[in-house]
Amino acid sequence: MLMTKVSSVLVAAGFSAIIMIGLWDAPHGFGSHVNKEIDPMSTNTTPIVSSTGYDITPLNQAQIEALASGLNEEERRVILNDGTEPAFCGTLTDNKKNGTYVCRLCNLPLFKSDAKFTSGTGWPSFFQPYDEDHVGTHEDNSWHMVRTEIVCARCDGHLGHLFDDGPKPTGKRFCVNSVSLVFVDDGDELPEMPSTQSGYKTAYFAGGCFWGVEDRFAQLDGVHDSVSGYQGGDDTSPTYKEVCSGVTGHAESVMLRYDPSVISYEELLAFFFKIHNPTQGNRQGPDIGTQYRSAIYPTDEKQMALAKQFLQDQQQEGKWSDRKITTELKMAPKFYKAEEYHQDYHLKHGGHCPIPD
Repeated sequence: MLMTKVSSVLVAAGFSAIIMIGLWDAPHGFGSHVNKEIDPMSTNTTPIVSSTGYDITPLNQAQIEALASGLNEEERRVILNDGTEPAFCGTLTDNKKNGTYVCRLCNLPLFKSDAKFTSGTGWPSFFQPYDEDHVGTHEDNSWHMVRTEIVCARCDGHLGHLFDDGPKPTGKRFCVNSVSLVFVDDGDELPEMPSTQSGYKTAYFAGGCFWGVEDRFAQLDGVHDSVSGYQGGDDTSPTYKEVCSGVTGHAESVMLRYDPSVISYEELLAFFFKIHNPTQGNRQGPDIGTQYRSAIYPTDEKQMALAKQFLQDQQQEGKWSDRKITTELKMAPKFYKAEEYHQDYHLKHGGHCPIPD
């Protein structure tokens, strides 16, 4: 979303009526936009579930039209017809409250307040989405230029555009129309919660370089998603370089979304101790530093009780019982997803980290 300032040359040439409008985000009727085709009556019989547990199965046209019946004229212009609200006029541009921004059309969570920043462009700006699975993209060729349009992954409602001039850790700027969003304060119930049908749960483990830990867990039946990231430090926007320096205090960790009807938390714990050495303190093999420490980060009291008992049992009679187990155990601190080039590293480049003797 670039706001165009007409130069004095254009004004002198007779274009004075075009002053500081959001020209590059006008409706896509002015260009060859990639069509977003949706089967009017199709229904996906296999639900698609995001890494945070939301049903993001694409809606068919009939479902979208039913939801759109509640939109006002301006919301329809922006969300359904790829329009743009005037810069600095949106109600959420200067919103500083803590909470979640959900899709105006279908209520899917799209952005969190902790990823919002002041870009000076005149539209709400975020450096990352609530869940990468929740925001889709289309190539936008309008106005004789190529840009990346962002849409709600479930209802395909227009949100805005994506640019590569945002802050760390992503360097991205998700530039969004206020009318495409609804803000929900922290403490208030979201209009939609994660799908109970999926039954997925979340687990966090740290055991050395996250490339290998993510890769090993991803091969297990019942593990829906395995994501590399950082946990347990002080910096609220850690980067790989900062974490490796040791100044942030984060561990390289992995977030798992798993199906407990297929694989239990106890089985994940046992596998975790199979794929790393939990007795080496702030290192794992040749990798040395606090970021390589062994850690289990339970998400609730049940996981905590199971992890405590597991560590006690392992210290008494497990594979590593002849040495002191140094695995850190505490309730899950905030998880920060690592840079994209770290995700699925071994899947992209081949190879596997060896399992310790």
